[in-house]
Amino acid sequence: MDFQGGLIVLIIFVSLFAIWLIFYFIPVGLWFSALVSGVRISLLQLILMRWRKVPPSTIVSSMIESTKAGLSLDPNELEAHYLAGGNVTSVVHALVSAQKANIMLDFKMATAIDLAGRDVFEAVQMSVNPKVINTPPVAAVAKDGIQLIAKARVTVRANIKQLVGGAGEETVLARVGEGIVSSIGSAASHKIVLENPDSISRVVLEKGLDAGTAFEILSIDIADIDVGKNIGAQLQMDQAQADKNIAQAKAEERRAMAVALEQENKAKAQDARAKVILAEAEVPLAMAEAFRNGNLGIMDYYKMKNIMADTTMRETIARPEKK
Repeated sequence: MDFQGGLIVLIIFVSLFAIWLIFYFIPVGLWFSALVSGVRISLLQLILMRWRKVPPSTIVSSMIESTKAGLSLDPNELEAHYLAGGNVTSVVHALVSAQKANIMLDFKMATAIDLAGRDVFEAVQMSVNPKVINTPPVAAVAKDGIQLIAKARVTVRANIKQLVGGAGEETVLARVGEGIVSSIGSAASHKIVLENPDSISRVVLEKGLDAGTAFEILSIDIADIDVGKNIGAQLQMDQAQADKNIAQAKAEERRAMAVALEQENKAKAQDARAKVILAEAEVPLAMAEAFRNGNLGIMDYYKMKNIMADTTMRETIARPEKK
């Protein structure tokens, strides 16, 4: 009796598992939901989706959504997009939203945008509801040397046709920053920019900065503009300091040359004095030679000594010693 009871339980368990397995591979519930929603899809297609590792619920729900919105989509194309790594649900949401907003978007373009790595549904929403991008502070210098720091708000909407291959948000910010710098730099005075900040917006918009990007710039509004440093005065001060350093270096060079010349002259003077001393040392020898040769007498010698003493006395009187 116990054996028969266990066998019955086993049979029931196997039967339930078989029923679950059948309903898993044969999604009758999905097929019935599609049928009552007006979507024509066979059970065989749903079974083959299981074998191809494609979730039938995703395809069926997307088909139901598109059918109710009045779109005609091919389940094979949806399945191919899923197998290519795309987001089927996002693509269908985008197509439905684009149809409601009268935006030209077909299935081929939507799948291309999705496979390019962009959120196609978000792009459609941005086309309907533009996005505001805040730029980081942009510093620029007017012609009078005063620095201005500006912040801008850029209102953009997605350009559906340029989403594939178009530049992103970073490029738009870079171009807007470049336009702000160019506009402020061309102003004759920073006061003109402060009085008319909208002139920056006009100049930047005229440049067509959204060319080649995935966005269309609707407006550029200057949110804040502050006065920064006096760059012109700072540059002049730096230049003056540099000129001063150069002048000091040249003066030091001239002083060093003068000192060198002075030392050279001192050396020449010492050399001349040495030669004089050598010449004076030869005088006694010459006098002795003159005595021996009879060219100089004793009276001549004393007369010369008297002249030398008289000369020394006169020099002493002319230059008295300081007390």
